[in-house]
Amino acid sequence: MQDFIHQLHKAELHMHLEGSLEPELMMQLAERNSVQLPYQTVEEVRRAYQFSNLQDFLDIYYQGASVLQTEEDFSDLTWAYLRKCKAQGVVHTEPFFDPQAHTQRGIPIEVVIRGIDHALQRGKAELGVSSYLILSFLRHLSEEEAFATFEAALPFGDKFIAVGLDSSELGHPPEKFQQVFAKARAEGFKAVAHAGEEGPPSYVWGALDLLKVDRIDHGVRAFEDERLMQRLIQEQIPLTVCPLSNTRLKVFAEMRHHTLLEMLDRGVMVTVNSDDPAYFGGYLVENFMALHDALDLTCEQAKQLAANSIRASFLPDSDKQKYITRTQSQFV
Repeated sequence: MQDFIHQLHKAELHMHLEGSLEPELMMQLAERNSVQLPYQTVEEVRRAYQFSNLQDFLDIYYQGASVLQTEEDFSDLTWAYLRKCKAQGVVHTEPFFDPQAHTQRGIPIEVVIRGIDHALQRGKAELGVSSYLILSFLRHLSEEEAFATFEAALPFGDKFIAVGLDSSELGHPPEKFQQVFAKARAEGFKAVAHAGEEGPPSYVWGALDLLKVDRIDHGVRAFEDERLMQRLIQEQIPLTVCPLSNTRLKVFAEMRHHTLLEMLDRGVMVTVNSDDPAYFGGYLVENFMALHDALDLTCEQAKQLAANSIRASFLPDSDKQKYITRTQSQFV
């Protein structure tokens, strides 16, 4: 099954670049940039990755991001992730980045974007992995700060395709960012948003109706609202679900309780993604395998999930059809 999943042509649509910072690279960049971390070894870093909720994770996530300071750092981070994509059969990726996590530390936004873009262009040329970048706003900060970030990023608007919304969900509903999302859409950008991870189904409604997003990141709590489920099925609104993340952050107590395959079988356009793979125990293949081990994911379900990931991407229709045809014909 693992070989089968490796060979499927897949897209990844929910992955935070800062969340792919493996402990080895974190320690290397800390030494390069003379950053003092509260860890002495890679093993100490890994032991710290025990979370009881989203905020526990975010505290360590932002601490790790402090080692990213130069264009080279951001390029190295992104390149390491793209190499993992190539090894796991990911043909296209649409990663997030959190500029505010860096500009708040005094890192110019152009340093962040140029470093990431350099690696993304290299990934397409050398690895054959295509990509579109998504600029995410931190929802625990104000909409005014999101506006300032968006304006600062606009000179580099050809380097990203969409805006997103992440960080602490509870207490920060979608309507808090309604105006900045309207501005981004008016400028021609796509829109996505984290909703229905720790937040209630009403956050998913808000993301759809107020932010007018093209897809929902996470969205697993939509399962609690049958009317919302019917809308997701009828309109084929994609959900970018992250199984290992959901269990590590206690959204589901155990993988066997996860509803992803039930939603898939009901006709929801769910996709599998890794979220913050360095912190949650695996990249895309490991997430697929976790579903196989706990919920008996079948080959047909895996093929459907792979096809969904391509359909839900922002790729041109011609490219989508090419990949889907290959995926469906790989194993007859």
